[in-house]
This record gives sequence, structure tokens and C-alpha cells, in this order.
Amino acid sequence: MDAQLQALADKVIDTSPKFCAALTRDEIEKFVTFTRFKDVSGDEILYEVGSISDEFYLIVGGEVILYRDELGEEIEVGRLSSGQLTGHMSFFDREPRTVRLRSGKNGVQLLAISRPMYKRLCIEHPYISVNLVEYVVLSLDSLLRSSSREISSLYKKLNSPS
Repeated sequence: MDAQLQALADKVIDTSPKFCAALTRDEIEKFVTFTRFKDVSGDEILYEVGSISDEFYLIVGGEVILYRDELGEEIEVGRLSSGQLTGHMSFFDREPRTVRLRSGKNGVQLLAISRPMYKRLCIEHPYISVNLVEYVVLSLDSLLRSSSREISSLYKKLNSPS
């Protein structure tokens, strides 16, 4: 494996310990060969509301900011940092995005996993792909739990006596 791919494997290990926990160094290096590195400058739109993704990303540096348009105003609704996934919901359900994804002001480094490479990974390295899917599930679970807490908190605020 060349030095650039080894450096990417090191980034994955450093930023995504939960994904890497059950994988060997060799498996992480194999995983990286199925991805494409993207270095995105600051404040660049990665995806617009309504787009459907044929790839998803593992963030290995920087951050991605999520926005919604509400009454003509762009409202920040979340931030994702190193070690987190983004774009996986639209990738798997093939439904249009409900948020705009933009790189943080200092940019973001991503490992892109395209649909064809994901399918190859599933066939050629099922153990790695199962770990990746478990990581996706954990990411979605975290999002759902966080949203549930926020909705509950908002409900309490709206229904508490003033």
C-alpha cells in the first residue's frame, strides 16, 4: 500500500475509533481503497436540499454544517465533525435530502463511498461492510435519540405554565 493510502488509514483510525474497533489495520487499509478522498475548501456546498446521493462520507477532518431554509432564511440545524458520517440517509433510502450540507469555514476532509464501491465492498469484504453498516446504524440511532431529546425539551417548554 502506498504512503498516501496508509496516511488515510491512519486518519480513519484516529478519527473513527468506533468504526475501527473491530477491524484490523489490514482491514482498515482495505476499506480505504474503496473510498475516494475529498478535500473541500471552506463554506462550500456539498449537497443541496432535494438532491439524492449516490455516495456518502466519513468525515476525517474539519466539519460539515447542516442547514434548512425556513421562510427564506438559512437556519443551521446541526454540525458534524471528524469521525461522523454524512449523506448516508439519502444514500440508503434514495430519498431527497431535507438539509443543505456545507463545509465548515476551515473546510472538511472526507472519504467518499460511492454506490458501486459500496456494493463491491459488500461482496469482496463482507466483514468490513457489516462493520460499516453497523456504524451507519449507530449514526442514525444517535441522530434519532438526539432529535427525540430536542423534541421532548421543546414540548416541555411549550407546555409548561408561564
